[in-house]
Amino acid sequence: MAMVMATAMAGMPLAFAETAAEKPSVDVRRVGAHLGCQCGCTDTVATCAMLECSFSKPAKEKIARLQAGGLTDKTIIDQFVAEFGPAVYRGDPSAYGWLVPYLSIVPGLVFIWWFVRRYRKPHTIPEIGPPPDDSELNKYHDRIEKDLARLE
Repeated sequence: MAMVMATAMAGMPLAFAETAAEKPSVDVRRVGAHLGCQCGCTDTVATCAMLECSFSKPAKEKIARLQAGGLTDKTIIDQFVAEFGPAVYRGDPSAYGWLVPYLSIVPGLVFIWWFVRRYRKPHTIPEIGPPPDDSELNKYHDRIEKDLARLE
């Protein structure tokens, strides 16, 4: 029993060891950010959140191996493009991608300003004259008065 326990304790660090795919280095993430994950999600290899992803996990391990072999980022990306096609490459975000969210705030603020200005103005209520003389209405009024007198 003691031998089994000692073996289990000795193997625990290996069980909890993280591979390059589980805890990628900054260098692996830098290269992975330029490669689109091919598992069906829209994320990059660096940001794919699928557990045990069939593409990003092996790709991160391959990137770590190639970087350990001394290859440059461009060479690694070119190898992935040659292997999986040009659809795997993700370029750096352009200024357009950074500006659109901020520029979309301007029309929203203009709409809010317009809405408040239009619907905040007090509208004049047209003059309402005396109620029309309606015998049907008087009948209901008399009925209400009788019911109220009975309640007292």
